[in-house]
Amino acid sequence: MTHKKPGSDVWDLTLRSHELWHKLTESLTDDGLDPEELLGWKKTGSLLIGRTTEECVALKQKVHELSEAGLRTEYLSSAELLLKEPAILVNDNTGAAFLPDDSQLDAHRAVAYIEKGNRAFATAGRYAEFYNEPVTGLIRSDGDSKVVAGVKTLKRNLYGKKATIVAAGCWSGSLMHELLKDCNIPLDVPVKPRKGHLLVVENFDSFHLNHGIMEAGYSNHQSASVSGLDVDERMLSISMTATMDTSGNLVLGSSREFVGFDTEADEFIIRCIWERAAEFFPKLRDISLEDFIRNRKVRVGLRPYMPDGKPVIGSVPGLQNMYLAAGHEGGGLSMALATAEMVTDMVLGKPSQVDTSTFGVKGRRCC
Repeated sequence: MTHKKPGSDVWDLTLRSHELWHKLTESLTDDGLDPEELLGWKKTGSLLIGRTTEECVALKQKVHELSEAGLRTEYLSSAELLLKEPAILVNDNTGAAFLPDDSQLDAHRAVAYIEKGNRAFATAGRYAEFYNEPVTGLIRSDGDSKVVAGVKTLKRNLYGKKATIVAAGCWSGSLMHELLKDCNIPLDVPVKPRKGHLLVVENFDSFHLNHGIMEAGYSNHQSASVSGLDVDERMLSISMTATMDTSGNLVLGSSREFVGFDTEADEFIIRCIWERAAEFFPKLRDISLEDFIRNRKVRVGLRPYMPDGKPVIGSVPGLQNMYLAAGHEGGGLSMALATAEMVTDMVLGKPSQVDTSTFGVKGRRCC
């Protein structure tokens, strides 16, 4: 939560989702299961690091805002920061915002756990998977072309009893364009792919990290605009993030750039991530990245970016029983459970736990 702003459009959604993740981990513990093993869940707390006078002044203001919003948070001086994270390089201008209640998840483990839970409903006919089977069109209800009954794939027709939900990440915009091209509905979902790299150094033992860490500039790194973006303009940005996962691997990030749907690993960016991290962790300066060629993994993914910085979640104008949930960019995992809850409440006609108006399709750049 350190890089989220109280009162922002995504604040309540993020807060609600964190509450749901905590409830899930508590239920696992009550059942005698281990959230760390199943989800990669670690209550590490998080640190947002400032290295200039200006950044530290802004961090003190952030601590005040987060405290006013009800979160446990404190500002750490350089000496206090060094006690919590001895591996960090500090000087007289270094400080940090510290949120002790923040936790981290392993995306792969969390998705695998949810997928396994879904499959338990397959024997009752309530769940099925159709991977690598692209959707080609909508199925309309007999007698009313505005009512969506399901979707067509390359191999079959799939019917939704209550709703059809498009949640295809950065492909949601192009998919919606194809699905609606014959509907005479002027809907443009401006979700763009924003490529990112993470560097994972396995069995790292040169130093240990106790918390999730990111630099103060990470918020600006997230919110870069693509207004008037030239097709050749990558708008590459690198900001330091660092964690130790439950397996003892060092996970370093992160990059953001607009290069279409390219997912090839870029050695230049990997080196930039390493060198940026070395500015904060001096022990990395004495280690050659080449030494870890055999012990490293590079994760490359496409974040679903929305120009206004908030996901689009809601019903599709002009069609009944069709909903859209996309554009969470780097917050997809942290906001996942509250997004699922919000869409479920919409479909069932139940009151939402979070104000839905700010995420709706109408009034955005989607129409």
